[in-house]
Amino acid sequence: MHNRMISYPGDTTKPTRKMYLKSGKALLVLLTMCCIISLHSCEPQRTADLSNSTDQENPIAHGELFAIKKFTVPVDHFSFSLNKTFEIRYLVNDTWQRGKNAPIFLYTGNELYIEDAVGAAAFIYDIAPEFGALIVFAEHRYYGESLPFGKDSFSNPDKWGYLTSQQALADYVDLIGFLRLNSTMEHSPVITFGGSYGGMLSAWIRVKYPHVVQGAIASSAPVFQFYGVRDCQPYFQVVTSTFEAVDSECPKLIRQSWSAIDNLTSSDEGRDWLSKKWNLCTPISNKTHIAQLKRWLQRRYTSLAITNDQHSTSSYSAEQINKICTLLKNASTDSDIGILSGLGLATKNFLFADDECITTADEPILDQQWNYQVCTELVINLCTDGIRDMFQPEPFDFEGFTKDCKEKFGVVPQLGMACKIYGCSDFSTATNIVFSNGLRDPWHVGGVLKNVSDSVIAVIIPEGSHQFDLAGSHPEDPKSVIEARNIHRTFISKWIQEYHEATKVSLLIQ
Repeated sequence: MHNRMISYPGDTTKPTRKMYLKSGKALLVLLTMCCIISLHSCEPQRTADLSNSTDQENPIAHGELFAIKKFTVPVDHFSFSLNKTFEIRYLVNDTWQRGKNAPIFLYTGNELYIEDAVGAAAFIYDIAPEFGALIVFAEHRYYGESLPFGKDSFSNPDKWGYLTSQQALADYVDLIGFLRLNSTMEHSPVITFGGSYGGMLSAWIRVKYPHVVQGAIASSAPVFQFYGVRDCQPYFQVVTSTFEAVDSECPKLIRQSWSAIDNLTSSDEGRDWLSKKWNLCTPISNKTHIAQLKRWLQRRYTSLAITNDQHSTSSYSAEQINKICTLLKNASTDSDIGILSGLGLATKNFLFADDECITTADEPILDQQWNYQVCTELVINLCTDGIRDMFQPEPFDFEGFTKDCKEKFGVVPQLGMACKIYGCSDFSTATNIVFSNGLRDPWHVGGVLKNVSDSVIAVIIPEGSHQFDLAGSHPEDPKSVIEARNIHRTFISKWIQEYHEATKVSLLIQ
């Protein structure tokens, strides 16, 4: 397998669910759009009332309760030959819902358990009271518990084929229609929100279904980061610049560590030393273990860069980067043992309280779902050159990538498919989308960075990390993110008002 098979738009870490819950940064470290590893018909139930949906109370974030509900959708929205349905989960908070036809704030779920998405999108419930909105978080098919074929959803390649962004958007459209069946919500305007891959979905659902969704806030959405559309190198250059901003020597030392790992692990004695010194759960015994260790380090560095410096005096990531760089700088760098001793101390910063050792193996099933999407319609490309970034040189090898996809999933990547379906270079016909990007987020290099029109807006947050603007307000928020959120409010208000006015006109005509 190639070292860099797949790219994720949330980060390059794809943390485990435990990591999300413990760090409180559910979506801030993910595309929840970009990780690197070696490598879901019948009509849905449209007559049921919300009260008939399965639900249970579950405390999540902001001290509020969400009802966890389920909604039936077709496995295949675009065929008349497969008469099978399944349930997707969604979370509902009606605390601030006010009056008839109240706005629906819908978070377009991405590659996460939907509960894990809530904590990183506190902006939605920050503004819900002023708009009197109903809040809904929808889970993406094949992720979390929304599995088309239950425990057999990943048992063979035939069952993977319904995992596409198109099918997921159709799920969300059906959910919106279901919610609007309520007589008090028949003409409720829908505003979608999303971060990372969820941000892509938020924008794309407005592009494809403008008669259903009235506007979209797409945060940190790398809608251009596809093979053949954007350069593969800038992403890791931004990661590197984050470490360089802490200490100019730090990237050089990290770059030096890769060859030190190669040199030391060339002997049994060296592999044994590194395994014990770094407290690895699985001792290094072959080239696969060495490659996994390097990918593990790369993922951890990148996740810290993605979430870096959200608040200058309280940023966990900024603190960790500083510790890593300090330990490396204080290490004896004239030998492989020296540099790796320092880096070994630094790796302890990647451990959580209940972790007894370092597990470097590639993440399991949650990664595989996303890998499948990247192997089919979302060919996201990232690469390194080892000169302008602090990683080992790894070009994006499309032939090798295709081979890996064939071997792993039996599929061939469809170049240009996302651009063909949603548009890449030309968003001129789209309307009512705000694309926001933080310049400290490596994913901004694949985003919309200039206004496309008066209604497709680019908001730049110089101090912003990954989907910074979707996070809840904080006393240390920089002016740029406060202004970004105010822009969101302005456009959301405009879209809601325009929809209500249009609906009134339509009803008068009828």
